[in-house]
Amino acid sequence: MTGRGIPEEFLDGYARILADASATGRRLTRDELDSRRVLGERAAEAGYGLRALVVAHLAATRVHWPATASDSTLAAVEQAVDAVAEGYERAQLFAVRQEEAARREFIDDLLYGRSDLGLLAERAERFGLRLSHAHAVAVAQGDSGYDEGDTVPREVERALIGRFGDRSILVTTKDGRLVCIAPGDQDDVLSYFAKQAYAVMGGGQVAIGRPQPGPGGVVHSYEEALNALDLAERLELDSPVLRAADLLVYPVLTRDRQAMADLVLSALGPLRQARGGAQPLLDTLTAYFDSGCVAAEAARRLSLSVRALTYRLDRIHKLTGASPADPVNRYTLQTAVIGARLLDWPAKEF
Repeated sequence: MTGRGIPEEFLDGYARILADASATGRRLTRDELDSRRVLGERAAEAGYGLRALVVAHLAATRVHWPATASDSTLAAVEQAVDAVAEGYERAQLFAVRQEEAARREFIDDLLYGRSDLGLLAERAERFGLRLSHAHAVAVAQGDSGYDEGDTVPREVERALIGRFGDRSILVTTKDGRLVCIAPGDQDDVLSYFAKQAYAVMGGGQVAIGRPQPGPGGVVHSYEEALNALDLAERLELDSPVLRAADLLVYPVLTRDRQAMADLVLSALGPLRQARGGAQPLLDTLTAYFDSGCVAAEAARRLSLSVRALTYRLDRIHKLTGASPADPVNRYTLQTAVIGARLLDWPAKEF
């Protein structure tokens, strides 16, 4: 062993190169430089530190310093150490890229559910996840798309680690969105992720799936979060944080698409007879129900007078035979309005 525990094999041929370069005043040959790079790579792969490797070469330089040393000898030392460091850094970069590729492949398999669940659980432990436990997933979507190495996901991850430390949390990106996977009993982690992501992205929306058990629980919760973002877009929900548990009624309503389409056409189809088509009156119903059936608030949202809003509600009553103010009719109309927004009616006929 030599300086700081570096084996002699990683300095193989160095003394000879030093003596020959000193005697001739030449620079190192391509083969000599390549041999130093190879030794640097091997030292990195063996787990030795670059600092210790450089110190070992400096110690060997002192031991084997030629009596006829000149400036050319120092140049040879510089070339040799630089080549060793280059090889070392190349090995480290390759290892990092392999790790990144393995992480990306694992994340893709995890979020798509494409791998054998037993093998997936084994791979997950390498990244700090225990898939035998329940997990929940939060997905943040902004105006821009993000990759894993971008500043935004790194800032969010640093904030989470600074706040919670190592709690089996995984922050990554998928399809331009930020994704956070956390144990199902740690809702505070996902709530903090939502807060940080919203702040760092400068807006957007964050959806949080429900905790789901087992190796397949991550992909299930992830899909719930994606569905929540899709619902928010179709229903124009502007809340910065969406929870799948609060939106369960919508998948239920659309589970039987044909039944929902029949309801929309039956309850709202007559609105197409109105001057200007169905859309203005559909917007009126949407604002009226979203404001808790308070006419003044609905009128404000639509930039109408209360009198104009009342006229529209009366017109809806006459065309459909259902009064938005009547509790019995209200449920049918409101459900049909939700269905129309989910099915993009009347822009899409069916």
